[in-house]
Amino acid sequence: MIRIGKKFSKPTMSRVVNGDIELKNEETRDDKTRLDLIMVKKYPEYNRSTLQKFISSGFVKVNKEVVKKANLKFREDVNIELSVPEAQKNATLEPETIYEDKNVLVLDKPAGLLSMAKGEYCPEKTLEDYGLLVHRLDRGTSGVVILAKNPETQKFLRKQFQDRKTHKTYYAVVEGRPKLDEARIDLPIARDLKHPTTFRVDPNGKPSETFYKVIKSNDKYSLLELRPTTGRTHQLRVHLKYLGHPIIGDPVYGSKNAPRLYLHAKELEITLPGGDRRIFEAKLPQEFNDVF
Repeated sequence: MIRIGKKFSKPTMSRVVNGDIELKNEETRDDKTRLDLIMVKKYPEYNRSTLQKFISSGFVKVNKEVVKKANLKFREDVNIELSVPEAQKNATLEPETIYEDKNVLVLDKPAGLLSMAKGEYCPEKTLEDYGLLVHRLDRGTSGVVILAKNPETQKFLRKQFQDRKTHKTYYAVVEGRPKLDEARIDLPIARDLKHPTTFRVDPNGKPSETFYKVIKSNDKYSLLELRPTTGRTHQLRVHLKYLGHPIIGDPVYGSKNAPRLYLHAKELEITLPGGDRRIFEAKLPQEFNDVF
């Protein structure tokens, strides 16, 4: 006896694989691609991560409309416009030139100017727009900074910082008045693991040494001269906070009770290529005297 079972019907894709039928063009391929992938081909001078930042920042138009999502899909022949706003670079923060020769450029950095770009794209000027970076100052710190004009000079100057053969003098306005008019602060510093972008005094940290002297004070603030012999990140700010006299205007280690961080790199002593030992100085900003 022959049993007649249920008629078998192949799924569509099985029939395609077996060659029984052909799908129409729109069924076999997706003509649309992610916006960031399309832009990688169109703008090879930028990497994908940077292009994604451009998109989310509103710098990209598709068919004349701003698009802020990199994962939206379009046909590859879509009309794309990229407008990177060079005008966003903060032209008001122009450093003054203290000294310049064929190898170095010494600037008086204004508070607010970044030392180096953060990430692939930075919509503002940094010290790197003026020369090769040798050392850094925090964004909020003003004062003397030296840049190199060629890689050989950069290496020569950096080695002096690494070997502690440079001498730096800072001025800071702090809250209150230290008990001693002059003292040596010898406190090791380590990264604060609870807040990885900050640092703290830690017995297991790296050796850190700062000499300070009170220049003048009133019933609220003191102007200190600071001479660090080591160059740890945030060293002066961390040391002064630990003493109970944070720098005014410091939102990380004190309180943002002033329009800027009152820390100024006043002098830098360094040897230039050729052996000339020089001391460069940046005038103390007027606001440092205005609080007294």
